[in-house]
Amino acid sequence: MKRAIELARELRRNQTQEEKKLWNILRNRKFLGKKFVRQHPVYYQSISGSNFFLVDFYCHEKKLVVEIDGGYHDFQKDFDQNRDQILKAMGLIVLRIRNSEFDDIANVLEKIGKYC
Repeated sequence: MKRAIELARELRRNQTQEEKKLWNILRNRKFLGKKFVRQHPVYYQSISGSNFFLVDFYCHEKKLVVEIDGGYHDFQKDFDQNRDQILKAMGLIVLRIRNSEFDDIANVLEKIGKYC
């Protein structure tokens, strides 16, 4: 648990431009009055024991995970699919948004709004 918290803090300090842009809109219930947190640890059990994922943004009220996918996600599709399956099995909705979509932030917000 301590490792997850330390890693989450590090990721919050080193956000991508897209994460910063979205966080400025989602923070403090500014988006549709929903509470979002960023770089949130989600714990789960696996064969090897207790483990966690850090999700980019999370709305507990709607059980919504928002993942911002940069170019490196093109090289880890299998990992992302497995991760999404685990999160969905936990009852979470996973919404993936590519960095390139941030050219039209209104469209990004409309996508997120559909789940809120």
